[in-house]
Amino acid sequence: MKHALIFSISLPLLTVFSSNVSAQSSSTSLVPNSGVYIGLGLGLNSTQFKGQMLEATGISNVSNTATGAFVSSGTAGGPPVGIDMPTANGVSPLIQGGYFQKLQGSDYLWGVKFSYGYLGGTTATNDYIRVPQYGSYSNGTPFTGNAIASSYQKTINHQFSLIPYFGQSFDRGTVYFGVGPTLSQVDTKINNLVGFADLNGVRTDISGSPQNFSASQWVWGGALVLGGTYYIDKSWFLDLSYTINMTQNKTASYYSTFNNPGSPNTYSGSLIGSSTGTATTQSIMLTINRQF
Repeated sequence: MKHALIFSISLPLLTVFSSNVSAQSSSTSLVPNSGVYIGLGLGLNSTQFKGQMLEATGISNVSNTATGAFVSSGTAGGPPVGIDMPTANGVSPLIQGGYFQKLQGSDYLWGVKFSYGYLGGTTATNDYIRVPQYGSYSNGTPFTGNAIASSYQKTINHQFSLIPYFGQSFDRGTVYFGVGPTLSQVDTKINNLVGFADLNGVRTDISGSPQNFSASQWVWGGALVLGGTYYIDKSWFLDLSYTINMTQNKTASYYSTFNNPGSPNTYSGSLIGSSTGTATTQSIMLTINRQF
């Protein structure tokens, strides 16, 4: 819904922008035949983390705390569970640079631009995550359990894009569209996770103190860009664009050990897990650029 809102805002802005570009005529166009440029600006971003799946497995050994004698061992796990994430909205600083050139004898043009945005100011959080698990003792006796975390968080920190584009020039600016690859740094955090098991009808803390897990990954994606420029003079221009970017689905893995002494038993072992999912970001970007 918020993605549709961003698109509904950006489309009229781009329409007005392109109308102003073409409506003002002069005998000499301010748009050069070719040029290199660099610009700074801001982006208004809306990110949805889709298809988030979390899987958790616990492996434990049980020993008598007083004697150290082995009692039993067990493994519990289950299929990945889906996690619904809220939309993360924020404003990011931008830097971009590029090159364009008009096709000989026409007002049409091609170009390519590289951009970088820092989106790390906003995080999507889902509180209280419960992952059902099913396990058995070493003798084959079954039991059930849960891995419970206080929250699951996703953040895009850095995002790079390289966009080849095509467009048309007018007296005071251009309109263009492009498609190209992106590279994003995505952070995942699982906070305060504890593994529980129902042993003989008693809910038992197996893994002890809450543990935190995190993963930072660089993931490829693709972006579609619609935009327009307006030349203030022959050296400076504004660039307004709408971008939608989707990242690839990539798996992050987690591992830690635990030792939880108690009475009468001590539990020790490993916590193993993984998460997957994509991120879709829609952005309205405005930059001021210097033409060289």
